[in-house]
Amino acid sequence: MTPPLIAVAHGSRDPRSAATIAGLLDVVRARRPYLDVRAAFLELSAPRVPDVLAAVAAEGHRHAVVVPLLLGSAYHARVDLPGLVTEAHARLPRLSVPVSGVLGPDERLSTVALRRLAATGVSLDDPSLGVVLAGAGSSHPPANAAVAAVARSWARRFPVAGVRAAFASQASPSVPQAVAALRARGARRIAVASWFIAPGRLPDKVAAAAGPGVVVASPLGPAPELAELVVARYLAAAAERSVQYA
Repeated sequence: MTPPLIAVAHGSRDPRSAATIAGLLDVVRARRPYLDVRAAFLELSAPRVPDVLAAVAAEGHRHAVVVPLLLGSAYHARVDLPGLVTEAHARLPRLSVPVSGVLGPDERLSTVALRRLAATGVSLDDPSLGVVLAGAGSSHPPANAAVAAVARSWARRFPVAGVRAAFASQASPSVPQAVAALRARGARRIAVASWFIAPGRLPDKVAAAAGPGVVVASPLGPAPELAELVVARYLAAAAERSVQYA
């Protein structure tokens, strides 16, 4: 029996978020029809992680693989999700639930973010363009550092006026601070790239903070590269724990 892939997203009160996650998982199913792919959420959306784990156990599964739909290893990945899985295992001792690594860092994320940015009409060959790479922000510095590393790699790769990471909450610089820094470097045009999977409160906050005349790219969304990354994390976690899959 192929272990279900339980894709765990943060969750949001914004219905666009759950719809985007559903769209991404539809792409996963289309590319790997043999997989039993299920969505679960940490909070604010249903179904919640404990309910999905209980359902797969009730169906007779002995194994399931959790893949966090999280771009970085912040609090939700390091504390919340492992805690939920540990609690579930105490109630469901016959169910083995390895948890994969988060989606980042991975070059496929950059590929999608750059494509979303290009879709706004900006050119990354424009030396007058400043780019802000906007992520959620975390109290865990390594999670923020990972976003900053992507921004630095873009700055080396493209002949723009500059690239700065910025964060919607819990970390600095903020989006307005990054925009101001780029303008101080001589950028005459500003574009904001999205380091979010789905729309919601924080991406909306980023767009509002960017200010007038600033182009803001869409979140990563249901991209084929993202779907392949989800599958790769599933297979790696299954192999590491010697879980059999089709």
